[in-house]
Amino acid sequence: MTADGTERFDLTRLLAERGGERYDLHARHLNHQLPRMLRTIGFDKVYERAEGAYFWDAEGRDYLDMLAGFGVMGLGRHHPVVRKALHDVLDASLADLTRFDCPPLPGLLAERLLSYTPYLDRVFFGNSGTEAVETALKFARYATGRPRVLYCAHAFHGLTVGSLSVNGENGFRDGFAPLLPDTPVPLGDLDALERELRRGDVAGLIVEPVQGKGVHEAPPGYLRAAQDLLHRHKALLIADEVQTGIGRTGAFYAHQHEPGVEPDLVCVAKALSGGYVPVGATLGKDWIFKKVYSSMDRVLVHSASFGSNAQAMAAGLAVLAVMEDEGIVANARATGELLRSRLAALVDKYELLHDVRGRGLMIGIEFGRPRSLGLRGRWTMLQAARKGLFAQMVVVPLLQKHRILTQVSGDEVEVIKLIPPLIIGEREVDRFVTAFTAVMDEAHNGGSLMWDFGRNLVKQAMR
Repeated sequence: MTADGTERFDLTRLLAERGGERYDLHARHLNHQLPRMLRTIGFDKVYERAEGAYFWDAEGRDYLDMLAGFGVMGLGRHHPVVRKALHDVLDASLADLTRFDCPPLPGLLAERLLSYTPYLDRVFFGNSGTEAVETALKFARYATGRPRVLYCAHAFHGLTVGSLSVNGENGFRDGFAPLLPDTPVPLGDLDALERELRRGDVAGLIVEPVQGKGVHEAPPGYLRAAQDLLHRHKALLIADEVQTGIGRTGAFYAHQHEPGVEPDLVCVAKALSGGYVPVGATLGKDWIFKKVYSSMDRVLVHSASFGSNAQAMAAGLAVLAVMEDEGIVANARATGELLRSRLAALVDKYELLHDVRGRGLMIGIEFGRPRSLGLRGRWTMLQAARKGLFAQMVVVPLLQKHRILTQVSGDEVEVIKLIPPLIIGEREVDRFVTAFTAVMDEAHNGGSLMWDFGRNLVKQAMR
């Protein structure tokens, strides 16, 4: 308490006094390139509040969120059930993180999570998706006694050193070598997988059932065939469901779209948090866990200081309750099919639009070289400067003119990825398709504002 009787720390007052400095604070003290990038593309907005699938600015204008915090906000922002669970767990004043007891919430959340995967037995809780992947890599190497983990080209599994070793994007890997022993194989190429397995040093294959970069789904039958090959060579199948899991693709886990696929390890995070408290989980088979934790001497051989904290566990339990009570998986499946089909119907209308693909509410919109001479010249100008600029040209007016937040699916990729909150419905589909159609009309009609922005992007890329 200060001399004038006010609280020394008042978060509401602090935000009121200094919230307007947000971009300058980032430029001075955090990643200085982030505010620079946001200002360059006109994304330097100031959002005042959020609820469900929407943000609002200071003028009260709403923005439709088709990004969901890179998939974290599966239930949208500030779901009342998750909020109440967090208030309840704070008010309970639990003896949390004593490190030398067995609190109930981790066991209860593990039990609920495992109910969706009867072929898995145990769970390790960490704090993020990349930690979930790191756990899987460590467990696979220890359980098999082998050093090498295979991954698919163009994969994204995280940015810490272990997960970076199985990241298929050179832009993330450059400058951080040496990494762990690793080998990329093309997604869907069983012959390449078998060639590597014959060397006898492979601990496992880690794979996203639907790759985030470009939104490429594993070909039908690939996961089951890969699993059989791996097990024949005494290696493990690791499913990275950090983004695709918890209902995103219209099944609880994306690998469950293919009958008979039962991974040895599954990585989960993002939507399990409810958008509040970071949480990651690695689900695995009993024999793997028992090999890693083989004696009391090894009881802490793999642990996390904040893993299994009460707030994260409460959020996870609340998320799973909402998923069931509100039919979230079924909604993702039905709404995703509606959105994908309506976008796919536009492919024949617009020559710059080449493909619409994905599962559930994980959808990729791919652009490509047009046929007509005028559009081809503009397309070639963008491609000569940097691949991916046209997709960015679409993302910007979606936000600036139509107040819809989206993202380009990866560096130098002409794909927009839609991963909205799983709670959206027909109203949001209508709004997005209407806006996207308007942007496509402008691009094909030679709208000066859009192509002028394209030229500015070219200048930035050339610099």
